Amino acid sequence: MATLSIAEVVPSPEQDCEALHEAFQGLGTDEKDVIRILARRDASQRKKIRETYQELYDKSLIDCLYSETSGDFRKAVILWASDPAERDARLVNKALRSHKENVKNLQVIVEVACATSPDHLVAVRQTYCSLFDCSLEEEIAKHISDPLRKILVSLVRSYRYDKESVDSGIASMEAAKLHDAIEAGKLDDDEVIQIMSTRNISQLKETFLWYNDNYGTSIEQDIIASDDDILARVMKVVVLCINLPEKHFAEVVRTAVLGLGTDEDSLTRVIVSRAEIDLWNIRDEYLYSYKTSIVDDIIDDTSGDYKRFLMALLGASI
Repeated sequence: MATLSIAEVVPSPEQDCEALHEAFQGLGTDEKDVIRILARRDASQRKKIRETYQELYDKSLIDCLYSETSGDFRKAVILWASDPAERDARLVNKALRSHKENVKNLQVIVEVACATSPDHLVAVRQTYCSLFDCSLEEEIAKHISDPLRKILVSLVRSYRYDKESVDSGIASMEAAKLHDAIEAGKLDDDEVIQIMSTRNISQLKETFLWYNDNYGTSIEQDIIASDDDILARVMKVVVLCINLPEKHFAEVVRTAVLGLGTDEDSLTRVIVSRAEIDLWNIRDEYLYSYKTSIVDDIIDDTSGDYKRFLMALLGASI
């Protein structure tokens, strides 16, 4: 369930653009007005605002936001105001160009491949080609080594059937195949990759349920128990993004706010990318898993306009 709260009476795109233009005038930007407008508009409304702003002022709204805001608030509001496919394409590109083959970066690719709709993944791949003059698969092949390259390329290439269709016989059989591969330490086995990258989400959830019922533990627990290397940790993210995305994203937020410093990039990515999808579920999972409110933890770790913007997307008031 989404947390985005749309204004009861939504002004026209022209009125929103005029208000945003006014907020950018003078010595300082009126960030509260920027938040009031953009944080209460869905993706289709934000698209119309971007297009109308360009028509009215012959300027890119994204460029204006970049020049008129700063810090973590600027990063967050630009990601939110951008086309979702472009946003995710740029996030994936940043992760790949970091040249750091770790879970923090690779999970960005997994999230786009496994925790969004098939149509959105296709849009991200098309946008990636337009923005960076190469395919997403080529970039993964260039920057990531096997066996992770083999798995990630298969995941981003997939186009899963997006309707509920389940075959219990196949689920039981493939649960056994996954169990055998995990016990043998062969997480990059061709059959494992084929199952994870081609089966529809409902079928995979049924397979994971069969796994838990037949073997007494969840598949993600067995994956980590088999080996704690980066391949196992990435495969755990794959399973969670397919089966329990709210648990994965709650973990990302928890990791981002724990310790001495805040990982603002990871925190922003979760709040911005999930506000129109399942951020309420993530809030509930966070409370269940960590016995504390995600809102309270984020308030404690952020400040200023950045905090106000995240709270608006979370459907919380401060």
